[in-house]
Amino acid sequence: MSVTVRFAPSPTGLLHVGNARVALINWLFAKAHGGYFLLRYDDTDAERSRPEFVKAIAADLTWLGLEWDRKSFQSARLARYGEAAEALKAAGRLYPCFETPEELDYKRKRQLARGLPPVYDRAHLHLPKAERQRFEAEGRQPHWRFKLDHRVEQWEDLVRGSSHVDCASLSDPVLIRADGTFLYTLPSVVDDADFGVSHIIRGEDHVTNTAPQLQLFRAIGAEPPAFAHLPLMTDKSGAGLSKRLGSLSLADLRGQGIEAMAVNSLLAKLGTSDAIEERGSLQDLTRDFSIGRFSRSTARFDPVELGHLNARLLHGMDFETARPRLAALGLKMAGAAFWAAVRGNLSVLDEAAQWWPVVTGPLVPVVEDQAFLSAAADVLPPEPWDAATWGLWTGAVKAATGRKGRDLFHPLRLALTGRGNGPELKNLLPLIGRDKARRRLGGETV
Repeated sequence: MSVTVRFAPSPTGLLHVGNARVALINWLFAKAHGGYFLLRYDDTDAERSRPEFVKAIAADLTWLGLEWDRKSFQSARLARYGEAAEALKAAGRLYPCFETPEELDYKRKRQLARGLPPVYDRAHLHLPKAERQRFEAEGRQPHWRFKLDHRVEQWEDLVRGSSHVDCASLSDPVLIRADGTFLYTLPSVVDDADFGVSHIIRGEDHVTNTAPQLQLFRAIGAEPPAFAHLPLMTDKSGAGLSKRLGSLSLADLRGQGIEAMAVNSLLAKLGTSDAIEERGSLQDLTRDFSIGRFSRSTARFDPVELGHLNARLLHGMDFETARPRLAALGLKMAGAAFWAAVRGNLSVLDEAAQWWPVVTGPLVPVVEDQAFLSAAADVLPPEPWDAATWGLWTGAVKAATGRKGRDLFHPLRLALTGRGNGPELKNLLPLIGRDKARRRLGGETV
């Protein structure tokens, strides 16, 4: 069977890390099976859907590297959903209900007060014609419910294992609002059937929805796909992400300088027993991907862990990968030696720009003891310099001044870089060069 999965965001806001995890796992599943990844915009909510969010979602997925094989918009398929609805009405599976929201809310409260589950009582399933005409004369427009077969629906979930839901415990779901607009369920099922979606991979908050959807697939004459329900993500303490961490949109992470592959490396392994390690490409993640590795345990997202992954990715990034991004920061002249010198101290790539003036100047040296620095300048070795120069020079300074440890190294670092810490000076010193080093040791801004 050809594998086809879909990621179906509503363009009513920005993607966050929870959305990204679902998109990534769908993409990896498809590619691991030689299949197809469909991007479907669930934009039937015309009032809240925005073109700027359509663009933002595409930009976020592109940033992550999750290229789609096909794209669709539900707003372009309303006629198709109407056809499916009419067929369901003709088959007796879709029936009109005229209760107002206030009447339904009153019913639910009465049921709860009696200790009963708030399940719709099907009061309008067999509404007499005369009563229906009376409601219509009052100007009421019906909403339409899908009549469930009161049976237990079972499926083999790719994450949760053997699963079942008793549909007698559920209300007949509303598929069409009183204003004629479609809710999520009908367009989603029709699209999944029409586009040949073979596997639906989503959050466990949709488990209960699966049972009505299985019946709806069969009601429109389609074979239901396989399902996988992933545990939802929480923060490190187990609390909800939105409540405790604020906004974690992909746009925010990108703005903070987080690498796309740091996000992918973390999200691909959360909820599995696999070690979370930085990976350089989606192909690396695809090679060892298996949906069977995901457990039912809560996946806990830790921004600190993401930051560590991000740093490790940068520390191992080769110069050819970094070169165009350094150029975008204005460091067009930065070479491989500069990148090798600074990358081990970066938490985000943009920090490289902070070290460029150390190499090129101008830089204001920090002078604590001019006599000591002058003595150090007197024993500067001749060029050419390499990674061994720092050790040779500081050995000579130690012999000349008697200083050692922090008393030796810290004043030299302050004078040469203007900072108390940073990349190893054995790598920076050859880039600074003898002339600038000598002048900075003399207190000059250069």
